[in-house]
Amino acid sequence: MRDVRGGQDARDGQDVPADAPDPLYERLTAYAGRPAATAGTGKDPVNLPMIRHWCEAMGDTSPAYQGPDAVAPPTMLQAWTMGGLAGHSHGTGRSAAYDELLGLLDGAGYTSVVATDCEQEYLRPLRPGDRITFDAVIEAVSRRKTTKLGTGYFVTTRMDVRADGEPAGTHRFRILKYRPAQRNPAQRSPAQRNPEQPRTAKAKHEAPLRPRPVINRDNAGFWAGVAEHRLLIQRCSGCATLRFPWLPGCNACAGQEWDTVEASGEGTVFSHVVMHHPSFPAFDPSGEGGPYAVALIELAEGVRIVGNVVGVPYDKVRIGLPVRLEFLRTDPDLELPVFRASEGG
Repeated sequence: MRDVRGGQDARDGQDVPADAPDPLYERLTAYAGRPAATAGTGKDPVNLPMIRHWCEAMGDTSPAYQGPDAVAPPTMLQAWTMGGLAGHSHGTGRSAAYDELLGLLDGAGYTSVVATDCEQEYLRPLRPGDRITFDAVIEAVSRRKTTKLGTGYFVTTRMDVRADGEPAGTHRFRILKYRPAQRNPAQRSPAQRNPEQPRTAKAKHEAPLRPRPVINRDNAGFWAGVAEHRLLIQRCSGCATLRFPWLPGCNACAGQEWDTVEASGEGTVFSHVVMHHPSFPAFDPSGEGGPYAVALIELAEGVRIVGNVVGVPYDKVRIGLPVRLEFLRTDPDLELPVFRASEGG
């Protein structure tokens, strides 16, 4: 079984012209095949409390992950290898070779980093009590690429995970070490070029647009509902379990058939964060870049959705705050569900 996840902007890198000199690349490729981590040991055996916490966070109610015969969700593969805040014990964490590789990139000015994608392969189920060990290798370093984020190098590592000495899976992880692109001042909106100047209606229109949602066959029905000012929740035809976000199958019974119910629009803030940095003017109601609140909203129907909270200052958002669904047109081509709170809520 395989699981592949990643973001689009950083992965769509374009090769720098082949004739462009790149002496750094020759030094970087010498690290391919060298260890990234050796003799790693999971801090805890596979265990039911971690499985339960993961499933609660993910909203996964599959019976396969419960009871005396439980197995761990396959996508937890990396979780069992992580060192936490304290890291791994001496000699079992990140290798000197990997630190040298990153140091070379930092020294050449490629100091920013973003995780771009990962790919996992599952060879056997993980069960409570399994002891996890792992090794990792620097699998590849790309040629210099130019992306929307900037110019840099993709570094891929492969981790081989074992359970009680048996191969259990592999985890490939790719990062981009890059030098951020410098925006041409002429490409910025008037408000960004001169923040002291009052924002006019024209300047607001020229502000950066929000990223477009990725619409595919699994979620097209949700976005069709948004266009009609309806927030639709999937409902399994087999067991009637509600689910959100939209998925091709039911987590509770694995059923493939479903219909929808329309959310009432009532909800409460289940959790939230305040975005201070980096600045994203398109997401800030004032258009100035923040801070602004992003919340996990628990709808009256029991499912949760991430969205902006509007109607109150960011520092007035709190857990338990009642909110009401509305739809916000962010630009002529995009309308999104947001949640309005009142000052007295």
